[in-house]
Amino acid sequence: MNSIERSKTSHRQRLWPLSMGSAVIVVALSIASSLSPTAAHAQSTTATIFGQAPAGETVTALSSSGLHRHETVGEKGHYRIGSLPAGDYTVTLEKDGKTVDSRANIALIVGRGAEVDFACPNDQCATSQNR
Repeated sequence: MNSIERSKTSHRQRLWPLSMGSAVIVVALSIASSLSPTAAHAQSTTATIFGQAPAGETVTALSSSGLHRHETVGEKGHYRIGSLPAGDYTVTLEKDGKTVDSRANIALIVGRGAEVDFACPNDQCATSQNR
């Protein structure tokens, strides 16, 4: 091997000082560190109240801080009120604008849901065409 070939060989060794195993670890750590911030952004900061109730009626969630949201119960007798901040809620079932039933002290925890079901006539919450 002449001096030019030796110079090229030693130059190559200096360009890639890591072994193949070390290079794999470096790449894996780079990928893992780039994913961590994304996972933190995906965490929920709200909660959900959901359940069954007579189709077509209205369910209202009222927080102890005064926030209120309502949802009309779907044809299959299910409702879902999402994007609620954590806290204590009173959930009411309303028919024709009047309270029919109510559940107090429903505690919502961030990232979780609370199931609040209301009684349906003859245990049938869905409309007659969706039974």
